[in-house]
Amino acid sequence: MRSTHFVLSAFLLSVLLTSCGPNTRESIDEERFGAYWYQGKAEINVFDLKQSRYGEEREGTSVMIFVTEDFSRRKQVKLDKPESAGGDARKVLKLNMTRDFVTGIYPYHTMLSVFTPVKDEVPSFKITHSVSEWCGQTFAQLNWKNAAYQAKLYSYFESEGDQELKVDAPSEDEIFNLIRLSPELVPQGDVRLIPSLTFQRFAHIPFKAYRAKISFEELGQQTSQFVVEYPELNRTLLIQFIKTFPYEIVSWEEVRISPSGREERSIATRKEKMLVDYWTKNGVEDEWLRKQLGL
Repeated sequence: MRSTHFVLSAFLLSVLLTSCGPNTRESIDEERFGAYWYQGKAEINVFDLKQSRYGEEREGTSVMIFVTEDFSRRKQVKLDKPESAGGDARKVLKLNMTRDFVTGIYPYHTMLSVFTPVKDEVPSFKITHSVSEWCGQTFAQLNWKNAAYQAKLYSYFESEGDQELKVDAPSEDEIFNLIRLSPELVPQGDVRLIPSLTFQRFAHIPFKAYRAKISFEELGQQTSQFVVEYPELNRTLLIQFIKTFPYEIVSWEEVRISPSGREERSIATRKEKMLVDYWTKNGVEDEWLRKQLGL
């Protein structure tokens, strides 16, 4: 009798947890999505980069790596043993995005990581960002918990670090992943957004949500773009992508009018793409793949 009561209680608890869970994304064709994204490979995209920094245009390279992973919703880390994680396991689409360029004598390296749930209709579980250059390093981590991002910011600038903040708005940086999941998931119209973490660090603006307007434009038979405008920041982001699945990102552009009135423009244009299980290609004999990617 006692064991029956225990089983019934466990069943009712599981039903309650399921019913209280987040809504699921309905615009994703799971069969088509899985055939492309669950084949055990990452999609590597290499872009020619023209980065505006210190009022001048710098040539460089940007890389966007998209891959699906098993993720812990509770700990918000990649699972070592997803098969034993039960209901805590979530499939995410991860974006790792780098920018590399030189300013005068010293190099810049930025890296952004965005972990967006494939099925749960909630903002990206986790976003991290870092900048490394000869002056020092900065790092930011955003975790989506209790309907807001819990943010931790670290910087060598006195005015910026160290901070712990809470912002109840989604991030611009997840728009890339939402496009890859399904362009229908990108909100349109007037929204509140956390601007690009790279832009925030470069412009040294307060970490908070800003009013923005997102619009969709058809560019031709093959490509479309989303336009994100921030009136308060005098900044616009344009993301161009192929309008058919898997909705590949082909370019992005940032335009900003600086406080001094100067137009600052950064453009990334894709030149190479590869599907590969790069984590197994770590031998000297695999370095030819970098040449194939134009790296």
